[in-house]
Amino acid sequence: MVHIPRHAEILKLLSLLRAVSVGDFAQKLDVSEVTIRKDLAQLEEMGCLMRTRGGAQVAEDTRFLKTIEVRQHEQIEAKQAIARKAREFVREGETVYLDAGSTCLLLARELKDSSIRVVTNSIDVMVLLSDCPEISLICLGGSYRKEAGSFVGPMAIEALKMLHIETCFLGTTGISARGVFSSQNLIESQLKQKVLEVSKRRVVLADSAKFGREAFSIFARAGDVDVLISDRQFSHEKDLKAFGLEVVTAE
Repeated sequence: MVHIPRHAEILKLLSLLRAVSVGDFAQKLDVSEVTIRKDLAQLEEMGCLMRTRGGAQVAEDTRFLKTIEVRQHEQIEAKQAIARKAREFVREGETVYLDAGSTCLLLARELKDSSIRVVTNSIDVMVLLSDCPEISLICLGGSYRKEAGSFVGPMAIEALKMLHIETCFLGTTGISARGVFSSQNLIESQLKQKVLEVSKRRVVLADSAKFGREAFSIFARAGDVDVLISDRQFSHEKDLKAFGLEVVTAE
């Protein structure tokens, strides 16, 4: 976790602009280029960014980088089944967190008639639930990632520190055979880690196509998650249960 205020500002700028030169960092933060280069070296060692010639860029794996619009049309039947099963994990009156992602958006549709409090970093979830009279909405602030439709960065993490969440529902880019959950973007992963930290029950929603993928940034291991909900094509329950992870398959 980043504790130096200037480092947080550097990550905030990167999450917004994607790539920034040393000169632009120095100008915006009113420090010398020598100081910025030291900051970038430290943040790269922490895995928070990737240095480039003359600057830095967001630390992410472009192999799995797809917009939320594209992902909403992939594995749609499996994701709908997962969302229906996940609905059973929500109790009236509780506070839940919905991640930005196509499966969590489908879960939001299943929850429209519920009387709950929803915390989210997803602009699509906010729009979908905005006219539901029995749902109280809390949106995390932060820098907006257009391709994910999500708010991320230090501001979003700070907002989470003031909240207690009963159940969180997170998406993932990949799940390894050892129960390692990963995302293509490190700043997204940092937010997911904080969500897991402040939640009593931790649920990951992932269709079977995610198994065997290993994206750039790890945000959780089997012990950090209580339940994985996947579709009926998922055939690795025994593998993951060996690491203490409960697996629920949706029909």
